[in-house]
Amino acid sequence: MALMAEGVIVVPLYSRQAPVELAGMMKDCQPRLIFVNDAAFGEAVVRAWPEAPPRVLFEEALRESASQPHLPDSPNPRRDSEIVTIIYTSGTSGEPKGVCLNVGNLTHMLSCTTERLDQLMGATHEPDRVFHYLPLNFAASTILLLSCLSRESVLTLSTDLNKLADEIRLSSPHYFLNVPTLLERVRRGVEDAIAKRPAIIRSLFAKSRAAWQRLHVGRGRVNDTFWLRLGRALIFRKIRGRFGPRLRALLCGSAPLAPETQQFFLMLGIPVLQAYGLTETTGICTLDDPRVPVEPGYVGAAITGIEMKLAENEEIVVRGPHIFPGYWNRPEETARVLQNGWFHTGDQGEVNVRGNWRISGRIKNLIILNSGHNIAPEPVEEKLARLLPAAQQIVIVGNGRGYLCALVSGVIESVAVQSALDAVNPELPHYRQIRDFTIVRDTFAPENGLLTANGKLRRDAINARYASEINAMYDLKAVREAASRHHA
Repeated sequence: MALMAEGVIVVPLYSRQAPVELAGMMKDCQPRLIFVNDAAFGEAVVRAWPEAPPRVLFEEALRESASQPHLPDSPNPRRDSEIVTIIYTSGTSGEPKGVCLNVGNLTHMLSCTTERLDQLMGATHEPDRVFHYLPLNFAASTILLLSCLSRESVLTLSTDLNKLADEIRLSSPHYFLNVPTLLERVRRGVEDAIAKRPAIIRSLFAKSRAAWQRLHVGRGRVNDTFWLRLGRALIFRKIRGRFGPRLRALLCGSAPLAPETQQFFLMLGIPVLQAYGLTETTGICTLDDPRVPVEPGYVGAAITGIEMKLAENEEIVVRGPHIFPGYWNRPEETARVLQNGWFHTGDQGEVNVRGNWRISGRIKNLIILNSGHNIAPEPVEEKLARLLPAAQQIVIVGNGRGYLCALVSGVIESVAVQSALDAVNPELPHYRQIRDFTIVRDTFAPENGLLTANGKLRRDAINARYASEINAMYDLKAVREAASRHHA
């Protein structure tokens, strides 16, 4: 924030990405100075980009600034059109693009987030207590951090992701921003822990969970209130306590959260407020209103001052003061997504009568079978992921083929995958059913180029890396079908 106020354009990068990728981004934006967390990382960047500008360790910069004279309290005012940050998109396909955000973008978004945070905190006179662990190349993370710095807050920054649970409990936040991966992991961890407890605890958890589910939809039975109160007193309260005594809500963005996970946290008494947006929309387009019950499966209504509608192919298009002015040095790509004042998100969605939006998937991820059927892979991948907690990633493939197959990464047994397919396939039309699968033992990560910095699948890279495994699934399937016809 200090650098932005002084007229510097800040470019946040994610250290977990491969140095060669980071070097590519730096070559694109040509920084004059690079701040790094540790010397080893700075050396890795130089190896990938020998012409890199001078590097400064954050620790040294902070130590030196502490000995400097007091800076003026009122920096020079900046115009709304001035660029303050360039955030590189995740790059799920192709090269990452530098998204330019200006003063006007940030000013509008800070007013919107402040409105929502005021609604969440109510009339309290206590400063917001906020825990922050997400990297700043995630636009919503930057916005929330700036929001906290612009209002009275006690802000705790994570120093070690391996100690996240302890840090959250010690910081005792009112709220903090998450990605679905973490919340899914928390839910699975609780369910796995309950499964190892004595039968009486397992039974109480199951009964109180079922009671909550019935009461939540207005179909409670005679004893449901009793079982729910008992479950809250003996189990749910302890789980909630891991987040500290002050927690009011969890915020979640970057991808839609599974409805089952959102309901799980609601059962614990923790509402999860979902946000939807892209870097190009300054991080947020929609955000659940904390004053009304959340709708699992939806990501809330449009924030103040912006317009959203559906265009061709059910694509979500957005207009408002939060829309970025353009990509860094990419005028043609800017013109492609900004048309007549509307930003074309590339996301498919729908909106209900209450104005809440649901995200269906990415248009560019659509799988088009040789039969002409168009299939969004994400909903089926999410269903399978809920049934296969041991799987690290599930990727549906089949573009241009006659049917769908799946790649499953992680240490998992074939019988478990087949069981999940047997449960999901009957619910799907024939062309959306998964006919075969292959288990790969590799870990998908930003470092090996299979995930973006935000943890999203790089489908083109995955298809290229596992081309032989994918081809083998279709070749083997053809052989099996031919053999089946021969024996018929």
